[in-house]
Amino acid sequence: MRTKPNIVVLSLSSDLDVTTVPAVRREVESLLKQGCLRIILNMADVSYVDSAGMSFIMCALRRICAMGGLMSLTNVSQPVFRGLSRMRLVDFMPVARVGAREHIAPLDPRVHPLWQTTFRVDPTALCTARTRLDELLASVPFSNDARFDLKLAVGEAIGNAADHTCEGGILTTVAAYADRVIIDVADCGAGYTLADDEEPPEVSCCSERGRGVKLMRLLTDAVSISVKPSGKGTVVHLVKLVR
Repeated sequence: MRTKPNIVVLSLSSDLDVTTVPAVRREVESLLKQGCLRIILNMADVSYVDSAGMSFIMCALRRICAMGGLMSLTNVSQPVFRGLSRMRLVDFMPVARVGAREHIAPLDPRVHPLWQTTFRVDPTALCTARTRLDELLASVPFSNDARFDLKLAVGEAIGNAADHTCEGGILTTVAAYADRVIIDVADCGAGYTLADDEEPPEVSCCSERGRGVKLMRLLTDAVSISVKPSGKGTVVHLVKLVR
């Protein structure tokens, strides 16, 4: 069975300039040929982007958007962000600066959701759950990019839960508020907790699993992972703001 990636985090190991752009372009082209339409460039090790790098970002973004996908940048340093701003690239693509993750204010307990739905996920039919989620999110005033990211994040949470569930399956609760959507994915495994500021265990570069938490954090505004308050299992709590 052949598979294709839905989303890839591509970490750049050096500055993005005229000497390094060709290699990065080849990697992006390879991902697009595989059908990957959500590419996140991790700029943590990039301290400088020249005109060739800016042009590459602009052309790659235009091409991916034309194909119905999205490219974004994360861990962007302040000098690089300043250059991207002057080129107006930050107006057309998601750019997350180093240490710039927004604090999400907790909901007022007196505020009730506009609507709330809970559905059971069959671990052998995850595609059905993703389709159900897609139908629910259609009524939320997200941008296409925000909706796409949230579906990918929830897909990661559901996929992780499928590894740890019991015969009762997985419960997914979707609650829509005026300013956000909150999604809880609960399994009935042994239970697992990861603090908001805690990094998940490192995995081998060749490992097929172990990157789900990092992806969920990249794609949503808040993620918490905790043991269920009653019974056995884990709850993954995802928040996506409506902007």
